Order: sequence, then structure tokens, then C-alpha cells
Amino acid sequence: MKIFLVGMMGSGKSFCARKLAKKLKVPVYDLDNLIEITEDMTIAEIFEEEGEAFFRKLEAEVLRWFGEKKTFVLATGGGTPCFHKNIEWMNNNGITIWLNEPISTLVERLKPEKEHRPLIKDLSDEELGKFLTNKLAERTPFYSQAKHTIKYSTIKEAELVKLIKENE
Repeated sequence: MKIFLVGMMGSGKSFCARKLAKKLKVPVYDLDNLIEITEDMTIAEIFEEEGEAFFRKLEAEVLRWFGEKKTFVLATGGGTPCFHKNIEWMNNNGITIWLNEPISTLVERLKPEKEHRPLIKDLSDEELGKFLTNKLAERTPFYSQAKHTIKYSTIKEAELVKLIKENE
């Protein structure tokens, strides 16, 4: 069982991955955390020092490591599906789930953590909503390729586990 969680920053991918992995008794991983460990830099530092193109290439390389693993839940980065045919690769290698939360939910979740997120660190709270709306419109063609779409904030854990077990 290979489960890839995709969606916007703030959609709950890391939180959901931990809960789901515990429920399914499988290992859990966070792609951004693995990249930070690999590079011994934060995502913000990688963006600042090496640029987004370098980060996206590295992200695709680290994602491909999961081709060798048999079972896991992986929280991907918000942009992961949008580069280097990553969504296609994830669909070919496991179950993809788009955590599709409303912009208002994303804004509330992200306001307190802007400084840790390179793409939004310099935005005012007012600019954040507009940025997320535009970014979601840009990313929806990729996210919508996921095999399943849910609103994590409204789905019950049991329903999510059932959905996954039906698709093994």
C-alpha cells in the first residue's frame, strides 16, 4: 500500500499522513522533511540559496525513492504534483489523494506559519487569500489527476481508511 497525499499548503497533508499511517499501521513520511534532512537545509534556505528549479528537481529525485518502498503514507509538498510529471509517477506507483480544502480554511491555517513557507513569507494576510486562490487555480489541473479527492476537515477517519482499503 503506497499512499500519496497531495494538495495545497495548509490542507492538512502532514497531519492526515500521521493519523492515517497510525491507523493503517504503516510508516509515514513527509517529503519536505526528507528533503531538509538530505540537504541539511530548510526548504526556505534551499529556495533562497539554490532557487525553486533546484528544489523542484531535488523534490522529484527524493519522491522517486518511494518507488522502492512497499508500504507507506507520504505527505507531499504543495507543488510536488505540478513538476517533473510527479503526479503521473505517483498515480502509477500508488494511491493518490487530493486533500481539497477551501481557501478560507487554508488562509486561517497558514497565517501563523507564513515565515516558514518560502512562497508566502512576504505576503500580508490580505494578499495571502488572493495568492492561494491563484495558486490553487494554477495547480488544480495537476491535483485533479489524483485518484481520489476529499475534504480532510469533513471526512471521518473510518471513511478514509475504507476508501484506501477498497483501492489496495
